[in-house]
Amino acid sequence: MELFFRSTGRKVDDPELLEAIRLTIINNLLQYHPESSSQLAMGIAFGVEPPKQVDVDIATRIKVKDDGPDRSLFLVETADRPGLLVDLVKIITDINISVESGEFDTEGLLAKAKFHVSYKGEAISRPLQLVLGNSLRYFLRRPSTEEASF
Repeated sequence: MELFFRSTGRKVDDPELLEAIRLTIINNLLQYHPESSSQLAMGIAFGVEPPKQVDVDIATRIKVKDDGPDRSLFLVETADRPGLLVDLVKIITDINISVESGEFDTEGLLAKAKFHVSYKGEAISRPLQLVLGNSLRYFLRRPSTEEASF
């Protein structure tokens, strides 16, 4: 999805802003065109009955900050579910990023994870931060299919 600021002509590339725009569009579709709910690209994620409104408070938020010269601090906030911590660590390590330590907490339906990570003994570069963030956003948004369903 590519969006541009009308006043400057610049491309919107902030993943959190894009996610907020996506949720606004979905909420407006559900509010003003409820017939579109069955055609939304979310498939069975909402079940048989469409929601009245998507819960924006549980939108996935991902941040990566430098935490010294040899590691980065990786923060994730998303909707809690069983197996989330294992899935997060698997995605991170699949990109060959080392997890040195981590903390995981839940507040109601919100899961908060904090990891100290590195790539080949160094802090994660900006391009690799984008790969990691985009991979996690894709995985966490993707509807899951139970093995017994096919």
